[in-house]
Amino acid sequence: MSNPRKTYSAALKSIMQYLKGTESKCNSWNIQFFGVDSQMHVHNAFVVVVGLGGVGSHAAVMLARSGVGRLRLVDFDQVSLSSLNRHAVATRADVGVPKAICLRDHILRIFPECQVDARVQMYESSSEEDILGGQPDFLLDCIDNIDTKVALLAAGVRRGLKLISATGAGARADPTRIRVADLSESSSDRLSRSVRHRLRKEHGIESGIPVVFSTEKPKVKLVPFTAPDGSDANPLDYQVIPGFRVRIIPVMGTIPAIFGQVMASYVVTEIAGFEVNYEPVVQFDSDVYNMFHQRLIEQEELQFGSARGVEVDLEEVAFVVRELWHAQSARQQKTRVASKGMWRHVSNLRLTRWDATKPASPDNLILLTFKEAEEHESKTLEKIRSSEPEFYEMVTRILLRATDTFKGS
Repeated sequence: MSNPRKTYSAALKSIMQYLKGTESKCNSWNIQFFGVDSQMHVHNAFVVVVGLGGVGSHAAVMLARSGVGRLRLVDFDQVSLSSLNRHAVATRADVGVPKAICLRDHILRIFPECQVDARVQMYESSSEEDILGGQPDFLLDCIDNIDTKVALLAAGVRRGLKLISATGAGARADPTRIRVADLSESSSDRLSRSVRHRLRKEHGIESGIPVVFSTEKPKVKLVPFTAPDGSDANPLDYQVIPGFRVRIIPVMGTIPAIFGQVMASYVVTEIAGFEVNYEPVVQFDSDVYNMFHQRLIEQEELQFGSARGVEVDLEEVAFVVRELWHAQSARQQKTRVASKGMWRHVSNLRLTRWDATKPASPDNLILLTFKEAEEHESKTLEKIRSSEPEFYEMVTRILLRATDTFKGS
């Protein structure tokens, strides 16, 4: 009897070979978007999703729809009536069915050739190898319990797995506030703060974990917990599993769904090698960008005797500072950490030309400290290229984004 996954893989390879030599507009599993080779990476990927509620269910379904060929889906819980407002696929008929089984059956109706390993179990230290074994290409943490979340993330880091974590999606309503950033940058989210504190204190982990979170303050409070007779009750008396909350966090179903979609997008683009530059979390007002603009004009007048070479307006300065350099020195991009402390350091930064022979345009400006800028202005670009090839290549690559944005290339 033939193996359906091998048959599918062979067929997909044939399609990809065909697409390489044609102008076909076929859009099979994102081939048109990523290209043939990158989509093959997605097809061959093995991804683990732990937690299959409002966030995890949407992430898992979109991973399958994107063509991820092997999924391990983990959740100990069952579909409930109260979760139908946010679960990706569950129906009334699925109430009482384990979430992992519900998702597996649905995914296989979309993508029969996908290898779906559904695990009806809870992540614990004793189940680490069972859940994280097999060298997955990516781990998605969609758990809302702090103890389990910390243990899972610590295990993922220890194993050297690529991962992404979801923070609190409940009690929020503004989809435009959802961000992707390092755990160290998500200071506005209460769950992130708690997880970050525990990871640092218990495991020595301070950063390096990408998270999806919302900068929006919760709009509603926990639903008061009452006993079946309507009297006040102690939530701890009703825990099915020690450590798991039983109080209800009001959830508008669209927000966890978007969290899950963002996670799936992050994972698929990472696996495909498709570069996405996420909007930085730090927010500046117009006075800060005016300061950078004015400093640039003053430096141009001092260095070149005129500001005629300044070819950026305030909006373009904001793009260069925020989008290209994330309000940090070009010399610090490899260790970029955006935080509240950035407000203390930004006063020591200024824009300067990358190539002194070209105008101060969006694709020729780098952000440096005053001392770094002086050193840079004393060197030729050829000297930088020969003495610091990695830095040269990094800056060149980043500045190409401005070229693409403002010149449409």
